[in-house]
Amino acid sequence: MNNSNVSWLGKNTPYIIAGPCSAETEEQVLQTAHELAKDPRITAFRAGIWKPRTRPNNFEGHGTMALPWLQRVKAETGLPVCTEVANAAHVEDCLKHGVDILWIGARTTVNPFSVQEIADALRGTDIPVMVKNPVTPDLQLWLGAIERLHNVGLTKIAAIHRGFSSLEKTAYRNAPLWSLAIDFRVQMPEIPMICDPSHIAGKANLLSEVSQMALDLDMAGLMIETHPNPPAAWSDAAQQVTPHVLLTELLAGLTVKQSNSDDIDFVIKMEQLRQRIDHIDKSLLQLLADRMEVAREIGVSKHDHRVTLLQLRRWADLLDKRLEQAKALQLSDKLIEQLYNLIHQEAILTQKDAALSQKDKAKSL
Repeated sequence: MNNSNVSWLGKNTPYIIAGPCSAETEEQVLQTAHELAKDPRITAFRAGIWKPRTRPNNFEGHGTMALPWLQRVKAETGLPVCTEVANAAHVEDCLKHGVDILWIGARTTVNPFSVQEIADALRGTDIPVMVKNPVTPDLQLWLGAIERLHNVGLTKIAAIHRGFSSLEKTAYRNAPLWSLAIDFRVQMPEIPMICDPSHIAGKANLLSEVSQMALDLDMAGLMIETHPNPPAAWSDAAQQVTPHVLLTELLAGLTVKQSNSDDIDFVIKMEQLRQRIDHIDKSLLQLLADRMEVAREIGVSKHDHRVTLLQLRRWADLLDKRLEQAKALQLSDKLIEQLYNLIHQEAILTQKDAALSQKDKAKSL
């Protein structure tokens, strides 16, 4: 792992934050915490005190009355404790009760006013704060939330990738959209990222594959919901696992990889392969430039003959042919659809610009 500014989470990597979705009873919280604390891989204990729910009349957490339970966890196990905050009052209560780490949930990140309220309440402190991605796939909201915390002087900040709501039906509760998480890290490489596989997966049997992918993408750690009796959980029962399963199966089955290797054969091999990638990319860019030049010629010809830019039948036929070719080359349909949609959109704009240029040229004659 190369995230050097996450020392506030502890010395172990990857950083594993575990605990129940909701703090249901003092007994449940302490039982879970004591089981987790037996394993040195566990970095911190999490539990939801305030639970933002989609519909009323669901369990929304015990609130402030449950904070002493976290105090007992900290005193009896030595584990740092963390919980979610959604407003200034939550922050103040957590600070009074010695909560070690706060996180801002996905439903709160989506609202800049709420994030700013939390940031203002934290001004003058240096408590660690983790920010979950917004429910919607909006990178700017995520980045903006981090910036609001940084602007009030906080330095111990991390991001949590918990997936995004989507109308598309997938195996996951929340679409991981790994590319968006990567975009975040490219724009804010100094901010460590932790993955929340529980909210991405939505099902216990998918936790392992999501967790492994997160580690393979060099994320700093995992936040996993853990309950002594998942079927009886008051919230998110399907995505929780017992401490025993977490420690002996899930974590034991993960492969932690290095960011790089000093093996000389590996270094030479990577350099050779990357040179090949560079050569192929150069050819791809030239081919794209050639294609757009043809699009310009098409735009001029369409303008001269008063033909519409968009030709739906031609586009449908082209995409069908490219998908057929891609299948023969063992390329994914999703890749080709996304790639050619972008190319087609750019081609239409190129044709439009060429047509306007032709129109202006005709006016000047």
